[in-house]
Amino acid sequence: MNKSTIVIKAIRLSVNCGVTEAERVRKQPLLVDIRFRCPNQTSFYSDKLSDTVDYGAIIRRVRETTEHKTFVLLERLTEQLCHILFQEFPLTYLELWVRKTQPPLEGLQGSVGIRVVRTRSQQSSGEASLPAEFLVAQLPRLPVGKVLDVAAGRGRHSLFLASNRFTVHAVDRDSDALSFLTTQARQKGLASLTTQILDMESDPSHPPDLGLESYEVVLVFFYLYRPLFPQLLQALKPGGVLLYETFLIDNHLLHQHPRRKEFCLGRNELLDLVRGLRVLHYEEGLHDASEGHGGAITARIVAQKPEE
Repeated sequence: MNKSTIVIKAIRLSVNCGVTEAERVRKQPLLVDIRFRCPNQTSFYSDKLSDTVDYGAIIRRVRETTEHKTFVLLERLTEQLCHILFQEFPLTYLELWVRKTQPPLEGLQGSVGIRVVRTRSQQSSGEASLPAEFLVAQLPRLPVGKVLDVAAGRGRHSLFLASNRFTVHAVDRDSDALSFLTTQARQKGLASLTTQILDMESDPSHPPDLGLESYEVVLVFFYLYRPLFPQLLQALKPGGVLLYETFLIDNHLLHQHPRRKEFCLGRNELLDLVRGLRVLHYEEGLHDASEGHGGAITARIVAQKPEE
């Protein structure tokens, strides 16, 4: 039986989106094309709204998701749209094309954009692989060079940074997770990404040596081991940047997650743990989950090691 595909072409948006601050200050024109299918949409002849979706509702959600937010990368904007459309509408298949019609690129007469094709199962399996919004937003602050991704897990942040001109060394004690990351890096042709099995807590009296002034960026997401902080700071080159986010004690008190409160930062504790660095950005509060579990109460910091 034939399956019809619904097409919505040229949704016009005005969005703050760009790698540079100058691009993000003023809204830029975007066009969005959408093609999708619904589970009950098996025929061209149905006259029931229940066999499809409200096109106007999709257009409204596209506008609401993009026009009152600021994005660094068009890729992130596109992923946000994919997430919302699959989450709120009964789509089984989605093609999404998002493009800048007036990109600030010399000599370019056309547009630049991102095109993705997803099924619902692909979207569900890929949600956990998205980089944290905090990392994406702070990307312009990170000096390009070598990155140490601590407690990298399956490497969503390592893959993202390696795809954006960084050389990444990912460490974790989970050999299966690092094996997955190595395979992903090989499939994507990311030769600048290396991994190392490392248990940061094997000897509490002697945390592992992470190197002396070896990295432009040290990255830690949702991992807290307080004795490791001197090694994190020591691993930074002068002028290097630490980017760190994890749960605040409020998340444990309100949601009982993490179950053990010692895995959560106290209020303003992170500022003390990075004392000696120059704080470029700090906030505590409810944020979009970087772990894919909905909102979480976290502390976030971007801090720079002083130049010598």
